[in-house]
Amino acid sequence: MWHLYILRLSDDSLYTGITKDLERRLEEHRSGDGSKYVRSRLPCEVVYTEEHEDRSSALKREAEIKDWNKARKERLVRNG
Repeated sequence: MWHLYILRLSDDSLYTGITKDLERRLEEHRSGDGSKYVRSRLPCEVVYTEEHEDRSSALKREAEIKDWNKARKERLVRNG
């Protein structure tokens, strides 16, 4: 199972990513070993997740969401 996740960062920006192991990836982000973007905007909190059966569908959904403006992402988080 693959997980798509959205993090809210300290500057109120939203970061979207995918992983096979959500807890491990969150720990990487929180310890500063995740992405450079997140590392420079800690702390972070998970505000949205989805499960996908395979990497391909998770990647497609990640690309779709990353293409959205912030208002649309906020609606997903709020209604998710």
